[in-house]
Amino acid sequence: MKDWAIERGATHFTHLFQPMTGLTAEKHDSFISPTGDGKAIVEFSGKELVQGEPDASSFPSGGLRATFEARGYTAWDPTSPAFILESPNGATLVIPTAFLSWTGEALDKKVPLLRSMEALSKQALRVLRLFGNKSAKRVITTCGVEQEYFLIDRNYHLLRPDLLNAGRSVFGASPPKGQELEDQYFGTIPERVIAYMADCEAQLYKLGVPVKTRHNEVAPSQYEIAPIFEDSNLATDHNMLVMEVLRNTAASYGLACYFHEKPFAGINGSGKHNNFSMGTDTGENLLNPGDNPHDNAQFLVFCVAVIRAVAKYPELLRVTVASAHNDHRLGANEAPPAIMSIFLGDMLQDIMEQVEKGPATSTIQGGTMEIGVSVLPKFPKDAGDRNRTSPFAFTGNKFEFRAVGGSQSVAGPNTVLNTIVAESLDFVATTLEAAVAAGKDLNKAIQDLLSSILKESKKVLFNGDGYSEEWHKEAANRGLPNHRNTVDSLPVIVRKDTAELFGKYKVYTEKELESRFNILCEGYVKTISVEAKLTAFMGRNQILPAAIRYQGQVAEAVNATKAAGVEPAGSLELLKNLAATVGEFTKAIHHLEHELGHEAAGTVHDHAKYFRDKVRLAMNAVRVLGDKLETLVADDVWPLPTYREMLFIK
Repeated sequence: MKDWAIERGATHFTHLFQPMTGLTAEKHDSFISPTGDGKAIVEFSGKELVQGEPDASSFPSGGLRATFEARGYTAWDPTSPAFILESPNGATLVIPTAFLSWTGEALDKKVPLLRSMEALSKQALRVLRLFGNKSAKRVITTCGVEQEYFLIDRNYHLLRPDLLNAGRSVFGASPPKGQELEDQYFGTIPERVIAYMADCEAQLYKLGVPVKTRHNEVAPSQYEIAPIFEDSNLATDHNMLVMEVLRNTAASYGLACYFHEKPFAGINGSGKHNNFSMGTDTGENLLNPGDNPHDNAQFLVFCVAVIRAVAKYPELLRVTVASAHNDHRLGANEAPPAIMSIFLGDMLQDIMEQVEKGPATSTIQGGTMEIGVSVLPKFPKDAGDRNRTSPFAFTGNKFEFRAVGGSQSVAGPNTVLNTIVAESLDFVATTLEAAVAAGKDLNKAIQDLLSSILKESKKVLFNGDGYSEEWHKEAANRGLPNHRNTVDSLPVIVRKDTAELFGKYKVYTEKELESRFNILCEGYVKTISVEAKLTAFMGRNQILPAAIRYQGQVAEAVNATKAAGVEPAGSLELLKNLAATVGEFTKAIHHLEHELGHEAAGTVHDHAKYFRDKVRLAMNAVRVLGDKLETLVADDVWPLPTYREMLFIK
């Protein structure tokens, strides 16, 4: 590995790991070691490859490690290929690793993901053996991550303390034109942006990331990149690389890149659609329905197992996408609601209804579509529509989990998905094994089992409009949970049944779950705190001085007009409006600063509740008035780049 790296210009190596910050971390060491005679040699030991020793106390541990308990380990993950990362002045051998504490607990997102993949593989193989499959040795969960992001001119980025420090704008009046005309989606990619995309793709190909798709997204200045499906662990590593390359390359093109779920209010934010499937090591996709899904018993078993998992553990799925950032998106008519439901489409929904009542006997066919234009041929029509309002939609040969946020790691969602599907497959395998052992016909046992599961789990199946208020009411009647914000969703992590589930499949220990709960609570508080401090700072030090300065100019104009013997009706009305708004704005900032002075009391969850109920609302009140001032103050006096500039100057 050393020779391979040095031949390609590498002078250093690093263990790349994914701490609970949601980002990646690395420490570079040189291959060069001094010798006793004043010279140096290039060396790389097996120990250095397999194990590293970073400082574990400086990363979020949620109570697993104290500040004085600093030892941690990185452990080589040979299932994720090492790669060479080039820079202008050299190259580095990058070794993907897991991150563990000295006492053995997982301090990262990779270890639980790998554990969950093992758990699912073990249970899925039991099901496959019932169908006579003796050749598969492993079942792999696959993932395809559609990554959305924003690009704006870097000069604007540097003039906005909020974008620079929080990744989102805490002030900004709606522009005259947003996304109302729907002219951005799939539109022509601007020249500077296409050059940037091509550069990023070239770098990602060199790193082994199989990116395939690029296009304009719905919001102005929003774009998307998507790869080909991969093993979930590798897909997670590669998605972190995608974000790194996109972020780092932007400056070379005079751009700034944002993955924040809602960098600009009033337009669509960024998600990260997580396309989930299962396949054998022999190449069989277990969620591929084939031409006649009603006859494909194996597909029906695996598909129904996923349905059961989502129906039984919706709160666990919800908490995997919980963050202060993603609270801006979920349920906002741009992303799915926080209610976990499954869209199957007309064809599969019909088959599941048949299975519930008795053996399925038919499959709805799509047929062909007549366009009515002689030069265009007939083309095949799918048997079902798509539904972008569903958080968990079946899309041909996979399920698309659409609620994941743009800045999040997909490791957490896939860890939970793997675990809850493993539990469902365990239930299916145990039931069928017992039935066969008792002499029951396998096909009859499958029909009886799937029918009973669907009767119990069909409450989660919904093909309609997830944005509608009617669905929220219907979901409540069905007994589906609806945790509308992060703080409400977090307690499920430390529930007894959650610990039992993850403990049974050896994915998380109870201590590891408690640490995640603490980290997410603290992360919520810190995120809102940073945004609120930025709001108060920008309001008091940038917006307020500009508004007062302009108010003075208007007052001078009023006096000058009066002195000229003319009644200044229009400017006087503006002055009164300015003075009143400035007064309200000053009071709102003072109130926000007062709320920020709150001392932590009670549990970490209590502290998170306070920031949700008090600080966040006080911050929003300041923003409303600040955005109003933007519409009143003269453009040449306003101190910040505006939405109408940032989002439309390419």
